[in-house]
Amino acid sequence: MSALTWAVAAVVSDDSGRVLLCQQGRGPRRYALPGGRLRPAESPVRAALRDIRAETGWDIEVVDLVGVYHLTGPVGETPAGRAGPLPDVLVHVFRARGVGVRPAADPPPNCRLSWHAPDALPEAVTPLTRAAVADARASRSGVLLEVRRTPTTVDSVPLLPGAGQPPEQRGEAAETSLHP
Repeated sequence: MSALTWAVAAVVSDDSGRVLLCQQGRGPRRYALPGGRLRPAESPVRAALRDIRAETGWDIEVVDLVGVYHLTGPVGETPAGRAGPLPDVLVHVFRARGVGVRPAADPPPNCRLSWHAPDALPEAVTPLTRAAVADARASRSGVLLEVRRTPTTVDSVPLLPGAGQPPEQRGEAAETSLHP
C-alpha cells in the first residue's frame, strides 16, 4: 500500500432521485461525487458537511453511511507530472439530501455541477462514483469495498465477504426499525 489519504464523499439526491455530480477542472474531466479530504481531528460527517458545501454550494443532510471505499491504483505506477505514485484513499461515502431547493452559496468556478439519474450516469464517471451510486441505489449500507483506479472500468472487490449486501442475502434476519 502507498501513502493513505482519508476522504469523504456523498451520494446527494434530490426529491426526484437524481444524483449530484461534479466535473472539476478545465477540459474533459470525469464526473465524481462531491467531497474532499478530512482535516486533522475532524469527523467524517463534519468533513462531508463542510467539503460538500465548499465544493457545491449545497447544504446537505447526511442520511447514513453507504460505505467505506478503499481507492487504490496500480502499484509502482507514477502518473505524468507527479513525483511519486498516487496515494491510496480511504473514502467514507454517505447518502445525503440537499437542504432547500437551491444551493445556499455559489459553487466555485472549477466545479461544473449537474444532476443525473442513477441508472443513466455519464460515461466519464470515476470508478468510485459508479460503485458508490450503485450501492446507494441498491439501499446498501456498511459497504466495505476496494476500488481500483482504472481509466475505463470499475474493478471492485469486497473487503469482507457479504459486506454491503442486505442481511437476508447474507443469510441473516433483516433488522427492523423502531422508527416509521
